Amino acid sequence: MDLCDEQLAHFAMASPSSGPDCASMEDLLANARRALVARHYSPRTITAYLSWIRRFLMSVEASGSRTLGREEVDAFLTRLAVEDEVSPSTQNQASSALLFLFRRVLEIPIDGKGDIVRAKRRERLPVVLDVEEVRRLLKELKGTKRLIAGLLYGSGLRLGEALRLRVQDIALGLGQITVREGKGGRDRTTMVPERLHEGLARQIDRREAIHEADLEAGAGWVFLSKALARSRPGLGRTLGEQYLFPSARVRVHSETGMRGRGPLHPSAMARAVKQAVDQAGLRKRATCHTLRHSFATHLLQSGHDIRTVQELLGHKNVRTTMVYTHVLNRPGLGVQSPLDRMR
Repeated sequence: MDLCDEQLAHFAMASPSSGPDCASMEDLLANARRALVARHYSPRTITAYLSWIRRFLMSVEASGSRTLGREEVDAFLTRLAVEDEVSPSTQNQASSALLFLFRRVLEIPIDGKGDIVRAKRRERLPVVLDVEEVRRLLKELKGTKRLIAGLLYGSGLRLGEALRLRVQDIALGLGQITVREGKGGRDRTTMVPERLHEGLARQIDRREAIHEADLEAGAGWVFLSKALARSRPGLGRTLGEQYLFPSARVRVHSETGMRGRGPLHPSAMARAVKQAVDQAGLRKRATCHTLRHSFATHLLQSGHDIRTVQELLGHKNVRTTMVYTHVLNRPGLGVQSPLDRMR
């Protein structure tokens, strides 16, 4: 599908016209990737945005349209809500990806709002386990996966944050974990549970042994930003930069040709937790993220103030953290049931 910049300008409510400079779908995707990388979007966001942009362009191509306009965008987003029945967050992500395409890649201003059918937002409280349920769940996990689950519940990490931890991010002497470029690109610190000190120390020792073996085999490289790799060429082979929970296999990086280990894949941890939930006989639909929800709820339940919990979770807005007060039926105040006051 070849679409000219002048034709694409129809999205900004201008009349399309022919022009000499046209961009293919692959050109647009390549330009979008460069623009996303230049603005330091996370790898997961880059992958998601490029997927939505490709889906949209293929949808327009399939419809036989030779222009990209607000009508095509509105139709695409409406179809996601009506036919595909996607969640509101999924539809919003698709919308954000298309806005990025037109504003940042094509540099076309977007005026006004289209007639888009929005996916209905459902307000749902997070699933939370009680302390005994967490204990039963952790008991069913072994080795590295139990250690990771302990970090999700004991430190309030998201699964992706735990798997992207590097050796240098663990400060056992200070009892701190540094979470780098968490959600929203923000860094933060959280606690290391005392119960995990020994396990984390052993994991660091194991990681060092794996790294030394990889170096002897000509591997042991880890991906860094291009700027950091240029300024400190040997940094990617130091122990501190290695992922604390590495993948089982050494892989070749597609761009650099360097050999090293990425982080453990999230699906491996998700499967292990699902199996543990079944084995523990839990009746709740618990996932890895449920452990983070339980961390926040149990802290509030034990009397810690919501601002502290907000900082530990890395929430930008305290309103996001407030959902856990509703889980406790304590929206700001400790409310006692009248039944419990009866003598």
